[in-house]
Amino acid sequence: MIKIIIVEDDYRVASIHEQFLAMIEDVRVVGKALNAGEAMKLLEEHTTNLLLLDNYMPDKLGATLLPEIRLKFPHVDIIMITAATEREFVETSIRNGVIDYIIKPVTIERFSQAIEKYRKRNKMLANVRELDQKQVDQFLSFQSSALVESEVSQLPKGIDPLTLQKVKETLTGLPVGINAEELGLELGASRTTARRYLEYLISIGEAKAELEYGIVGRPERKYYIVY
Repeated sequence: MIKIIIVEDDYRVASIHEQFLAMIEDVRVVGKALNAGEAMKLLEEHTTNLLLLDNYMPDKLGATLLPEIRLKFPHVDIIMITAATEREFVETSIRNGVIDYIIKPVTIERFSQAIEKYRKRNKMLANVRELDQKQVDQFLSFQSSALVESEVSQLPKGIDPLTLQKVKETLTGLPVGINAEELGLELGASRTTARRYLEYLISIGEAKAELEYGIVGRPERKYYIVY
């Protein structure tokens, strides 16, 4: 039985993750925390195998909480589930030993895949006292393949990670906002393509849109980065 704690400041998202886990055999949610303080308290109170950790919490970033968890609860495994796509957060998470990094919005397929890989990894370790080179390589492959897949498998079809990063950088440098046509010119892409990236950023909570009314013509949709 895999005992899991969910750390997520949005109770609706936490409930969705709990529903996903309910569809998987031999797992049990032993607690849910809305912030870092509650997470540490639950870890002290419950024997836990796996922590599903968000990054953006009201009292502390998940990435900065990782060293404290590693120090106090070295045997707890951690999967990051977050909208944080910045390289610094991913690097910090990997350096602090997370076994997977899943970018929101989360699909049940990717979620289930992460839990299944974790189960297989644990089963392999439980059945041996010593590991040969082949088994070590297999163990490390569980880690590396999960982290590589997390970078790309969560992006929907038609969203390229490098282009997405450029769109975010463009929005960050434009506090006055930008429309799809202007972004298309900036990217050297069509208005439709630009709008697809902008709407995707809205769907994951990293951008917002407002209607701007000009002197003539229809109102246009302007996009802004969410800080």
